[in-house]
Amino acid sequence: MTEGSLVSARLLVFRVGTLACAADVDQVREILPRLPTTRIPGAPPVVAGLVNVRGTLVTVVEGWRALGLPPLSPTPSPEAGSTGSTLILELGKAEDAGNGGRVGPGRKLIGLTVDEVMDMLAVGETTLEDRKGLPGVDPTLVRAVGRRNGELFIVLDVAALLGPILTS
Repeated sequence: MTEGSLVSARLLVFRVGTLACAADVDQVREILPRLPTTRIPGAPPVVAGLVNVRGTLVTVVEGWRALGLPPLSPTPSPEAGSTGSTLILELGKAEDAGNGGRVGPGRKLIGLTVDEVMDMLAVGETTLEDRKGLPGVDPTLVRAVGRRNGELFIVLDVAALLGPILTS
């Protein structure tokens, strides 16, 4: 592994559509039920909208759109309620992490919608393999490939996935 930070990482495994993905637990601030969003006029389709998380406005990104996947099911009606979860992720400089839970300068909160949160794993180097060409997945978004209960999952490069959306 060339990614030294993944050798002893803790990963949150989740599903977006039919794709099993993972993100470093240190980037996950919290997991919330799927939140209703307020649409932002002129925002790209990948942005679901804004949510208020305890007084902080957070941009929420549709996970399936960000990964270029088809939706798992048709958009549910408002009466049916939303399924899945919203991961609140913290992106930015790692040196700002020890500030008592506040988002420091250079750090940004962003929401990512997922269909299911599956597991949290402590991963050793033997469990992960270097990224390889995966059909249907942009290789620049993949840090590594892992296996959980016989099922493959990809470890996402969250900054590469969400960084361009934050700047648009």
